[in-house]
Amino acid sequence: MKIIHTGDWHIGKIVNEYHMTKDQEYILNQLLQIIKEENPQAVIIAGDIYDRSVAPVEAVELLDKVLGEIILDYNIPILAIAGNHDSPERLNFGSGILKTKGLYIEGVLKKEPAKVVLNDEYGPVNFYLIPYADTAVVRDIYEEPSIKSQQDAMKAIIERIKSNMNEKERNVMITHGYVRGLEEPETCESERPLSIGGTDMVSYELFDSFCYTALGHLHSPQKAGRDNIRYSGSLLKYSFSEVKQKKGVNIVHIDDKGSAHIETRHLIPLRDMRIIRGELKNLMDPEVYNAGNKEDYIKAILTDRGELLDPMRKLKSIYPNIMLLELEDRGNRGEYNILSKTSRGKSKLELFSEFYKYINDMELAMESAEVLSKIIQEVEKRGEDLEAN
Repeated sequence: MKIIHTGDWHIGKIVNEYHMTKDQEYILNQLLQIIKEENPQAVIIAGDIYDRSVAPVEAVELLDKVLGEIILDYNIPILAIAGNHDSPERLNFGSGILKTKGLYIEGVLKKEPAKVVLNDEYGPVNFYLIPYADTAVVRDIYEEPSIKSQQDAMKAIIERIKSNMNEKERNVMITHGYVRGLEEPETCESERPLSIGGTDMVSYELFDSFCYTALGHLHSPQKAGRDNIRYSGSLLKYSFSEVKQKKGVNIVHIDDKGSAHIETRHLIPLRDMRIIRGELKNLMDPEVYNAGNKEDYIKAILTDRGELLDPMRKLKSIYPNIMLLELEDRGNRGEYNILSKTSRGKSKLELFSEFYKYINDMELAMESAEVLSKIIQEVEKRGEDLEAN
C-alpha cells in the first residue's frame, strides 16, 4: 500500500504579522500535483490542519477546496486527526457523514480509538486515528487516576488498541505529539509547547506493534527512534529557526510483510525564509540582493557599528517581505560604571567617548566629538546663565 504522510498544514497561519494563506495555497497546489503523480491509496494529515481553533474564512475555503479535490477528483481517501492547534469539536462536526465520501476526520478522542480499514492487493491495512488530547482528558476518558503524563496517556490508548488488534495484520498509527527517539527531537520556534517539565514526551518504544507511525506536531522532518516512526514536518517554514530545513512529504510503501519503505518528495515554496547578515550598505548592494529571491521572507542582522537612520524602511524598499530586523549581538561586555575610580577627573566629553565605545565597540569619530563638544559647552553655558538669574 502506498500512503502519503503529511502534517502540520497550519492553514490560516500568521507569521510576524504576515498572512501565509497565499503561500499555503501555492504549496498545497504542489501537494495536489504530487498526489496526482503518486496516486496513493491514502493521504494522511497528522494534526494541526488549522493554525487556531477558530479558523478564518479564507482558511476554511482553502481546506475545503483541497480536500474536495483529493476525495472527489482523485477518489483517494483522507485520514486526518486534530492536533493541539485545532478545535476537536469543530473538526469532528459532520465526520460521520463525510466517511461515506472517504474523508475520515477524528477530532475528539474516544475510549475506543477510531479504526479505519483500507485494502490493497495483499489484504487489509488497519489505520488507528488518535487525535491530540491533553493528559487530563485522557485520564477522564479512561477513568484512570494514574494517568499523569502524555507517556501514561499514550500507553493507555495503545493498550486499548492492542486488546482488539490483530498483530498479524498491517497496522498503522496516526497521532500528534512529542515522541522521543534515541536522540532529542529537533524542535522549532513555531511549535506550541504541549506542557512544561517534560511530561509531554512519549517514548518511541510504545509504537513497536505498528508497521508505520505517522506523527504530527514537530515541524522538522525526522524519524523518532526508528525509520518507521516519522514526522513528515510542516509543509512550509513558519519561523527563522527552520531556514535550513527542506520541507516535504513522506511517501510510504508498506509491503505484504508490513515493512515500510519511506521516500521524500520535497516542496518548493512561493517565498522562502532566509536570514541575511552584513552592513546595511552591503545588503542593499545589487550584487547581494540579486543573488537570491528578493520576495523571500527575510530576517536581517545588521553588523553596522554606528547609528542608522530608518534601516527598516531602506531594507523594505529592496526586500518587500522583510519580517525582522536585528542588530548583531556584540556580546556581554560587563557592567559599565560611570562612577568608577578610572572615571574620576575626566571631562564630560571623555566620559561620553568611553561610554560610546562601550556601547558601539568603536571609537567616537573626530567629527562627532567636535559636534558633541560644542553641545556640551552650550549646555554648560545655559546652565551658568540660569544660575546667574
